[in-house]
Amino acid sequence: MATSTSISFAVRRCEPEIVAPAKPTPHEFRQLSDIDRQLYLQFQSPHYNLYEHNPSMQGKDPVKVIKEAIAQALVYYYPFAGRIRQGPDNKLIVECTGEGVLFIEADADATVEQFGDPVPSPFPCFQELLYNVPGSEGILNTPLMLFQARI
Repeated sequence: MATSTSISFAVRRCEPEIVAPAKPTPHEFRQLSDIDRQLYLQFQSPHYNLYEHNPSMQGKDPVKVIKEAIAQALVYYYPFAGRIRQGPDNKLIVECTGEGVLFIEADADATVEQFGDPVPSPFPCFQELLYNVPGSEGILNTPLMLFQARI
């Protein structure tokens, strides 16, 4: 159960799954810059976007629409479907493997409107909404992106 100053809600999450590119992608290695070797820059950066219900989406499964869009985008932005590896001299490289990104479907029994207009910044329930998949907190050999869709 999550709480802010005036709202409480529950979040139900499905098991994380991998969304792969919709079509085969090149298998190659992309070397990152020496700046990326700096330990203080090797962290995950959580972001969130909140959207109100869009009546034009009536009858469409938003989770299916989002997953299909991610799969299509990964065809063109295929390095995001790869994994960061440590190469010679500890240089970081992206191995474009086409494995995919993490995706979690979730349901919260709250609406965007309940958080206020405008939504306060920093968002009071940030930690309750975003889920840290166990084992995904590092940057090496893990999916480069994690998407969570709350319906």
